[in-house]
Amino acid sequence: MRRIHVRYDLRIDPSKRDLAERVRAMHADYCPVARSIEGSIDVTTEVTFV
Repeated sequence: MRRIHVRYDLRIDPSKRDLAERVRAMHADYCPVARSIEGSIDVTTEVTFV
């Protein structure tokens, strides 16, 4: 396995969209799984607001 792509479909209040984007941008720094594979498997994320 070389890559993992995570897709989030979020139903949130539009006023919280900026907060959700900031959290997504930094979640890998605090996720134990992402941290354990860092450097060996490329992890990308995408978010869709519904």
